[in-house]
Amino acid sequence: MSYPEPSYTGDGGEVSARFRRASEPPELPYHSGNAVHYLATGASTGGRFGLYRWDFAATPSGPGPHFHRSLSESFFILSGTVRLYNGKEWVDSTAGDYCYVPEGGIHGFRNESGEQASMLILFAPGAPREEYFETLGELAAGTVTMTEEERLEFYLRHDNIWV
Repeated sequence: MSYPEPSYTGDGGEVSARFRRASEPPELPYHSGNAVHYLATGASTGGRFGLYRWDFAATPSGPGPHFHRSLSESFFILSGTVRLYNGKEWVDSTAGDYCYVPEGGIHGFRNESGEQASMLILFAPGAPREEYFETLGELAAGTVTMTEEERLEFYLRHDNIWV
């Protein structure tokens, strides 16, 4: 494997880094107490990746088994205990544990510990997951409703195939 072709061709580098403090409020607080921090969206990385910090409340939450056709997903546990589904079994994962799921890989995640937890989620390439996360929050809060057909179309449009 070799390095990709250069996308920056200047001679001296440039000041272009983006910095975000951990203390910044989440972009998406859910009514359940969960929160999502948009660390790097697909739009802000030119579609290369999306990176999100998912903070779980102590109440059980998280998606069941599903897969994506067009993107990989990685999980890195920051704190607490998060159950990760690796396609075969649910595994209790704690701070420092990591899981990579390639395209087509069945996976899921849940916090069932009764305690708060936090993890990083990395999508590659950087799909526009923000609308997906925001609509899930609206559905859970009851501020948006969908017919079964609309819900199926929503999941397919966002490359989320439930198993």
